Amino acid sequence: MENLLSYDTLKLLLNISSRYLVFTGTFYLFFYVWRKKRYWYSKIQQRYPEKKHIIREITYSFFTVLIFGAIIMLTVIAGMKGLTLVYAPADKYGWFYYFFSILLMIVLHDTYFYWTHRLMHWKPLFKWAHKVHHLSLNPTPFAAYAFHPIEAVVEVSIIPLIAFTIPHHATTIVIFGLYSLLMNVMGHLGYELFPKGFASHRLFKWHNTSTHHNMHHRLTRCNYGLYFNFWDRVMKTNHPTYEESYDRVVEQRQEGKLIRQSMKEQSGVKVTFEAQEKALPEV
Repeated sequence: MENLLSYDTLKLLLNISSRYLVFTGTFYLFFYVWRKKRYWYSKIQQRYPEKKHIIREITYSFFTVLIFGAIIMLTVIAGMKGLTLVYAPADKYGWFYYFFSILLMIVLHDTYFYWTHRLMHWKPLFKWAHKVHHLSLNPTPFAAYAFHPIEAVVEVSIIPLIAFTIPHHATTIVIFGLYSLLMNVMGHLGYELFPKGFASHRLFKWHNTSTHHNMHHRLTRCNYGLYFNFWDRVMKTNHPTYEESYDRVVEQRQEGKLIRQSMKEQSGVKVTFEAQEKALPEV
């Protein structure tokens, strides 16, 4: 039994780390290496972080994966002993509830994240734990898991909270985990991909953007939300210039496209990364 648990723990750690590397690595390689020149105009902060900061993000992420693995494994063991609300087969409560349970997890996590995040900004906790995450003033996708061990425990505690409060099939937590990781990486991407008017649209404004969380890393005491902009709007913790800042980033992106197109149309002029850097002001 002990050997079986050791094997399962190792398998779980490999699963968590591989998902982290696939998501963060893919986005980083695409936007920061392979297509760096092409999408420069979509970069929220018109500069790239130094390598030492990227190495720091990866280092802290390694320990976060270990902590995530330990707590998730304990939750799995609790489920095997019948202590959680995990059920089988998948259609036990119908397929509508199967998908609805994923939505419940997302809403619960969004609420949990907002309030624990604000707690992390309480001065003692910020100094001891959350400050580590805020060392990424200009975050990359690798910042998604760049937590102090205390914060890593707080972050992953959403899994046992879900497991003990929401009836669920095991696969729904996997789907929820993939969605959560994707949105976390997008929030730390450093590039704005959503369209013009998204942040102020009467429907879409309730969903957060990369600009929203990027502002949080730069300005600290604002924009605490994760997936949705509900709690920030209700509690009035959005930065006063959030929507304006979003619009400026989109305008910068559109201006960059025009600059690139103009350069292409000029015979004999190569569209260089340096030229794009000089042509666009920092937002």
